[in-house]
Amino acid sequence: MYLELEAIFNREGAAKDFDYSFPLADELIASDVHVSGSVFKKTGIVTLKAEAAYLLSAECAKCGAPIRRTETVPVEHVLIGQAETEEEEDDYDESYIVLDDLRLDLDELVGEDIFLAMPYRFLCKEDCKGLCPQCGADLNAGPCACKPATDPRWDALKDLF
Repeated sequence: MYLELEAIFNREGAAKDFDYSFPLADELIASDVHVSGSVFKKTGIVTLKAEAAYLLSAECAKCGAPIRRTETVPVEHVLIGQAETEEEEDDYDESYIVLDDLRLDLDELVGEDIFLAMPYRFLCKEDCKGLCPQCGADLNAGPCACKPATDPRWDALKDLF
C-alpha cells in the first residue's frame, strides 16, 4: 500500500489513518499481516505510528514443538521530505525515513520492521527444557530415565572414594 503524504507534509495538524492487510512472503508468517495506525504532523514533525499483527508458525529451537501464535510489532518512524542540499542530508541519521516524492511504500517498511523484530530462534515457552541429549525425551513432560552424564576426567576421583 502506498501512502500519498503531500497533504500531511503541507498542513500542520493533518492526519491520515489506515487499516489494511497484505501478504508477506515468508515461511514463518502463516497469515496476512494486518496493519493499523496513522501518519500525522504535529509541531512540524511527520510521524508514522502503527501496529502490525500476524500469525507466526515455527518450531521450538529446543524441543521441536510446533509454535503458532499471534505476534504484534510496533512500527514507529519519523518521516522527512527529500533534503534540499547534500549538507542537510548529512544531518539526518538512520532513524529518519527520507521520502523522495512524499510517497511511502508502507508494505515494504512494515515488512522490514517485522523481520528486524524477529528473534534469531523461537521457543515454545520461556523456560523450555528441550530434549534429553541421550534418549531424546521431551524434558518439558518430565524427567527421563537416563543417568546424568559424567565427565570422564573425574573418574580417577571415584576410585579414591
